[in-house]
Amino acid sequence: MKNIKLKLARVEKDLSQEELATLVGVSRQTIGLIEAGKYNPSLNLCIKICKVLSRTLNDLFWDEETIE
Repeated sequence: MKNIKLKLARVEKDLSQEELATLVGVSRQTIGLIEAGKYNPSLNLCIKICKVLSRTLNDLFWDEETIE
């Protein structure tokens, strides 16, 4: 499942995938895979992404539809 919320938050901060990747210490490909829903990041990486984008884990990574 694509992570549209992550992509929107990144674009709102005017960051490219490359810039976000550099800020959190991963490759651009990793950010691309997370946004595409093809990679499940570690909790530590999720927290780093949230801090850079000024969002919470719930804002970016919680999907209520998958819980039900």
